[in-house]
Amino acid sequence: MKSVETKYMEAREGLLRSLHNMDRRTFFKVSAAAAGAALAKGLLPPHTFQLVRVAQAAPARAPFSFAYISDSHLYEKKVNERFIRAILRAIDDVNALDPQPDFVLFGGDLAQLGQAAELELGAQLLKEVKAPVRMMVGEHDWFLDMGEKWRALFGPDFYSFDHKGVHFVVVNSINEKDFWTARKMTPMERMNTVAGLDNPIQSRFEVGEAGRAWLKADLAKVSHDTPLVVFSHSPLYKYYENWNFWTADADEVQALLKPFDHVTVIHGHTHQLLTHRIDNIHFHGMLSTAWPWPYAPEGLPPLTVQMNRADPFSQHDGCGDGRVVVHPEGVVDKIYSLWERNPVTVKHTYLASGGQKDRPAATTLPTY
Repeated sequence: MKSVETKYMEAREGLLRSLHNMDRRTFFKVSAAAAGAALAKGLLPPHTFQLVRVAQAAPARAPFSFAYISDSHLYEKKVNERFIRAILRAIDDVNALDPQPDFVLFGGDLAQLGQAAELELGAQLLKEVKAPVRMMVGEHDWFLDMGEKWRALFGPDFYSFDHKGVHFVVVNSINEKDFWTARKMTPMERMNTVAGLDNPIQSRFEVGEAGRAWLKADLAKVSHDTPLVVFSHSPLYKYYENWNFWTADADEVQALLKPFDHVTVIHGHTHQLLTHRIDNIHFHGMLSTAWPWPYAPEGLPPLTVQMNRADPFSQHDGCGDGRVVVHPEGVVDKIYSLWERNPVTVKHTYLASGGQKDRPAATTLPTY
């Protein structure tokens, strides 16, 4: 015959085994019933039974995605419709995604020469995107009027927001030191100078002292275990200075990002598939809808799996848009949706392993 203590222990173990399937209300009902039954049967004295509060684990964050469209370089419609057709193709791509992305990042260089009509056209076209659109400025949007029209249409060029446990930061990384005043340049001369790739007159891009101060203050409010995703137009590293694929104060900016456990930087400007890692910071470039740039003759980030040279007879080869999947722990997979080629996915495991795991498949179009 079982002793009173044995019966009590068996009843207690049976109760604990069932707890993980119960909500709070059911738990207390069962506990009270068990206590009453035990008392009624004389299995234990009242003072020996204690209710145990079971802590419920916080629900895990679900993965989510955002899409991107970048570097459309729009002229006015009467000047050039080619780039308009390209951004419309990207908008159709994003609107067809199922499930829809949580938001869409526009990665900068909406306009070609920063003219009001170009920016207004771009704003009108982007209204066709179903998901919310987050804007970032590029140098082609900025240097005609130093961002006056862009800010009027889209708001601040530095801002941040929180979404599903991730802190997102948008920075203006295309500031330059004044090279135009002493040369008495017109606004359009300044714009055309900055728009050129191989130009020794202009300075190098930078976030700038004021921008770094803003970023430092913004990040001071964020816990280091919070996943961080930063959007910048120019790369926040130094790739190829002659073409200004370069941010002069990248080292200082990286120093502000390094204390965080998971950091991803998504940038535009280079019009090509780019992948890089510096310490704990993962970098991904965005495709352009307008044209692809060739890879620079030196400085290419070592983790980049190059897309092959674009077919000069195909308007959209090497162009495209894409998507970013954000995993619960804050790391991301980057999907490059190349219009004339197979898509390329760069997984977070590829960067985290220094290229040892999950190497992306190279594109298959032969080099010309």
